[in-house]
Amino acid sequence: MKLDIANFHVVDIQFGEKTAYADGILTINKKEALDVVFEDEHITKAELHIVKPGDEVRLVPVKEAIEPRYRVGGGPVFPGVTGKLMQTGDGVTHALKDMSVLVVGQHWGGFQDGLIDMSGEGAKYTYYSQLKNVVLVADTDEEFEWHEQQKKNHALRWAGMRLAEYIGAVTKGLKSDEVETYELEPITKRSEAVNKLPSVVFVLQPQSQMEDSGYNDLNYGWDCNLMLPTFMHPNEVLDGAMISGSFMPCSSKWSTYDFQNFPMIKRLYEEHGKTINFLGIIMSNLNVALEQKERAALFVAQMAKSLGADSAVVAEEGYGNPDADFTACYVALEDVGIKTVGLTNECTGRDGASQPLVSMDEKCDAIVSAGNVSTLIELPPMKTVLGELEALARDGLSGGWSNDEILGASVKPDGSIIMENNAMFCGDQVVGWSTKTMVEF
Repeated sequence: MKLDIANFHVVDIQFGEKTAYADGILTINKKEALDVVFEDEHITKAELHIVKPGDEVRLVPVKEAIEPRYRVGGGPVFPGVTGKLMQTGDGVTHALKDMSVLVVGQHWGGFQDGLIDMSGEGAKYTYYSQLKNVVLVADTDEEFEWHEQQKKNHALRWAGMRLAEYIGAVTKGLKSDEVETYELEPITKRSEAVNKLPSVVFVLQPQSQMEDSGYNDLNYGWDCNLMLPTFMHPNEVLDGAMISGSFMPCSSKWSTYDFQNFPMIKRLYEEHGKTINFLGIIMSNLNVALEQKERAALFVAQMAKSLGADSAVVAEEGYGNPDADFTACYVALEDVGIKTVGLTNECTGRDGASQPLVSMDEKCDAIVSAGNVSTLIELPPMKTVLGELEALARDGLSGGWSNDEILGASVKPDGSIIMENNAMFCGDQVVGWSTKTMVEF
């Protein structure tokens, strides 16, 4: 499989008469774009905004981030989700870089929704403050979810994907600024020189713990809760096979944009043939019952061993109960002689003194931390709020609260906020964006 991602770098975004891309300028016809959003009758209100790094703008509740793309030769950007099922990871896909489509609720938020500040102290906590963003702020008639802490956010998430496909299509027939090529030889057909290098498999544990459909990450449109560990080509993940769900505390979430641009996958590609033999990806899952967790771990270990892996990297989307899946998988790999490194956030309490993972084992002795989800963050008022600031305190966002005996409500009368890192949109950046550094004490 050979994937060419043709990049079109966006220097500026503006509204205009025609949706087009030229000389780095993306122009969007707002009416046409909103017509795409309103294709779903459940969308009752919608507006589009453009926000850029440095803008005095706060976005909350943020539900999704997507990179606009176009599949050359036809077919949906997200097969099995926005269109027919087809193979990803082979061929040419256009991508509008340095930007994203952000989906924000006009009112109701939930446990899985987050916050983005485009400037000031809060900007450093999330990758999306660095991008130029087309922001869809919308509301729906999904009344059954309005007051639920856990929301599927179906209409809003799918509207975001349609919008991303609409915008990405402006690149049809255009010449890109550059092309990234991703290609791996079949495992049994690699050169002697490559086979002599340490072989590495990347194990991903996307969020899949909800037994009810509509919440979990999707693999080609298939609910990851229904999966067993599956060997995948890295190109599939980079090319639209994986869709972010609507579950887990927001800082732990991997957005669809994250899957499309997964830095750790790209880094392993960079080292392939130089320092490592990158075998590919084992797409595992996060389970509910202990037996399910153990079964998945056995599958992962057997698969990695059969592929000839010398080492593995395991990355977890989430924390808490999923730590048991993470640890089980790590231990199972070590038990079959595969040296393993873990990537995860940790939940050590506001004082940083608690046990970092729910489940721990002495064999898990090489873990890279993406930071503490419970870190307290205080942010001043922001000039403009897109969405509804009160949602942070009112609607059960994982890092916000309506009242605390000591700290009071997350949202103060003057618009300033106090919250846990939990509510930062994709803030832990386990996928590899993180700018956090370690400090030795």
